[in-house]
Amino acid sequence: MSFTVAIIGRPNVGKSTLFNRLVGKKLALVDDQPGVTRDRRAGDAKLGDLHFTIIDTAGLEEGAAETLSGRMRAQTEAAIDDADAIFFVMDARVGVTPEDRHFAALARRAGKPLIVIANKAEGKAGEAGAYDAFALGLGDPVALSAEHGDGFAELYGALLAALPEETALSEDEDDARPALVLADDEDGSELDPTKPLRIAIVGRPNAGKSTLINRLLGEERLLTGPEAGVTRDSIGVEHFWRKGERDDARRSAYAGTSVERALKVFDTAGLRKRARVDDKLEKLAAADALRAVKFAEVVVVLLDATIPFEKQDLTITDLVAREGRALVIALNKWDLIEDKSAKLIELREEANRLLPQVRGAAVVPVSGATGQGIDALIEAAIKAHEIWNRRISTARLNRWLEGAIDQNPPPAVAGRRIKIRYMTQPKARPPYFVIFGNQLDELPESYQRYLVNGLRQTFDLPGTPIRVTLKQGDNPYAGKKRR
Repeated sequence: MSFTVAIIGRPNVGKSTLFNRLVGKKLALVDDQPGVTRDRRAGDAKLGDLHFTIIDTAGLEEGAAETLSGRMRAQTEAAIDDADAIFFVMDARVGVTPEDRHFAALARRAGKPLIVIANKAEGKAGEAGAYDAFALGLGDPVALSAEHGDGFAELYGALLAALPEETALSEDEDDARPALVLADDEDGSELDPTKPLRIAIVGRPNAGKSTLINRLLGEERLLTGPEAGVTRDSIGVEHFWRKGERDDARRSAYAGTSVERALKVFDTAGLRKRARVDDKLEKLAAADALRAVKFAEVVVVLLDATIPFEKQDLTITDLVAREGRALVIALNKWDLIEDKSAKLIELREEANRLLPQVRGAAVVPVSGATGQGIDALIEAAIKAHEIWNRRISTARLNRWLEGAIDQNPPPAVAGRRIKIRYMTQPKARPPYFVIFGNQLDELPESYQRYLVNGLRQTFDLPGTPIRVTLKQGDNPYAGKKRR
């Protein structure tokens, strides 16, 4: 049982709200302002015992092909082509509009099974509009409320009727279908050892994030353009990567072998200085980008090579380090740089100077326009992920610690030497170390940096955030008077 359904309709009819309800998570941005969604977003939907792929799309609008609305419409048409069925959504509180009639004709020409959904049909205000949907001539409408969860039993039945073969139970399945239950918020993907490597691409507006991902995929999957702030939602796309092979026919020959790597790459909205953001939608888009960073394993901070290491670039990189994600720095628009060798050496030295908290992070030149450096970027992301997961045995750690202390002992406080007894690594992702000893609350920051830099150099941990916690034993004589 596997099929795909695209949600289409004019702007502000509740397509993203319906998408979120079916996937059981607030993945798509939702606001009262029309035109929030611009790209197409796929998600794993659940409706009763039906599990399928649902695609949220931008609102259908007229516009020339080269305009933003025209490019958004092209993304919606691509979603229709990929779908097995279509949910055509209209606003029951507004009723059928001329735009609904125009785009209903477009949906009819697609030749796909189609279900008309009269959304916002709760209460008396929506009843008349739901009946008005019969005028579209697309069959019996399903009246529901995506926001309140009403009417999904009827949608379940309509989907069974529209796709009888795709929704039919196999012979080894139970004949009795379970009661209707919508998707919940649980996600077991984190427990799946075969899950793809999650990579988030972040950076300032117009750094070329969507263009770079399109070049990686080998298709115009994401909406791009010269306008700043085109991307709003954090869109995740799955991809199988093999070095030097971005051709589907060749890639299939290597399926299941060790040279192939499953990826899930997230495109995000550009992040500006918080003081400059006053638009509500931009705030929502920025929050969605930060959420993508928190749930990623590797974050690629994409810089414009012609104006690298702006203050906002450093702020974004510091945010990634504080979140504890594996980090790769990518220099986009490298095709515009003249003296490439000298410039790369200069920028790598500058990265170590300006970002000491992630010293040694990979700095990779790329070009979304030409495809230069994309294989090197993915290789760097895979290596960063490996370092991020690295564990070091307690025995090795303490042999190193003994030598580090002998070479540079901790300072004395009030005539008493700070004593470091031993250390261990309880977990990775990122590497996390605990140091035990006495008077550690007096251990200077400079000495902690000395230990962190020693860990990086000795155990090959470049670029990854390192967490260190200091623990000291209780003083058994604290609070007791001398006799």
